[in-house]
Amino acid sequence: NLRFWAGTYRLWGRELEGRLRWAREAAELERRRRTLVRELPGGYRQRLALACCLLHRPPVVFLDEPTSGVDPEARRRFWDLIDQLAGEGTTVFVTTHAMDEAERCHRVALMHAGRLLALDTPRELKAGFAAGTVLEVGCAAAARALPRLETLPGVVNAALFGDRLHAVVDDPARRGAIETALAEAGFAPVTATPIAPSLEDVFIRAIHAADLEGAA
Repeated sequence: NLRFWAGTYRLWGRELEGRLRWAREAAELERRRRTLVRELPGGYRQRLALACCLLHRPPVVFLDEPTSGVDPEARRRFWDLIDQLAGEGTTVFVTTHAMDEAERCHRVALMHAGRLLALDTPRELKAGFAAGTVLEVGCAAAARALPRLETLPGVVNAALFGDRLHAVVDDPARRGAIETALAEAGFAPVTATPIAPSLEDVFIRAIHAADLEGAA
């Protein structure tokens, strides 16, 4: 595979051998160089595909959900390679549904239904939240508590995060009222703790704002 793609990029001689060696090392394929591609684990196939498209040192690379379907360890190694490329000066465009992956990018474009909702660094996107306005709510039966939380005064939007809820509120002082209301609704014990917003919080709020704008 590597030699085929190197041929399409017109790599020959010493340059070819040097780039093949680089690709095998970067994709951690040296010990599997005699393995058929169909027999490689998913993570290795993804890294091989990336190595093939990097043989000719392109200045810009587009990756469409490159870690889809791979295990967490393979995903981490793949992103280490992307970070290495970016550090060497390659511009890498990545599409992903995983906000923790987007956090690793220098700039992030948030898109929904074909619309660009926001474009900035992860830090600046999260800086749009006032201190204390994102609450992590712990309670019994969080999934069932979500509809009730969404109706409480001052809750701008809310979403389920694992076994907890994240609520964006208009005033940090709403914490006590939220804890009381959910406890009275049968979801005790309830805790509402201010947290730093995640990029996923930013995305959910941006979608909520776009939906309100569209309904206006």
